[in-house]
Amino acid sequence: MPTIIILLLFAALVWFWLDGARAREIATAISSAACKQRGLQFLDQTVALRSLGLRWTLEGVRIRRVFRFDFSEEGAGRRSGHIVLIGIRMQEFSLGLPSEE
Repeated sequence: MPTIIILLLFAALVWFWLDGARAREIATAISSAACKQRGLQFLDQTVALRSLGLRWTLEGVRIRRVFRFDFSEEGAGRRSGHIVLIGIRMQEFSLGLPSEE
């Protein structure tokens, strides 16, 4: 019996890691495309996980991830934006630019 529990825990950890990698790829693709669409430079070509939590939705419990990324308006200076994913769906996207407010 303990072997089954260990295998189930291992499988859950692998699933969580793969789901996180998929969410990060989605967040990177959305952020990169949004920066390109607005004529901004997407810096470092990646996003960083800022927070992780659970949210209840109509479909049930989902993982909520907030990613941060950096971009530049004219190649000088860095600004930060963020993207929120619930599961693998985007809930919020912000560049923090005055024109968005």
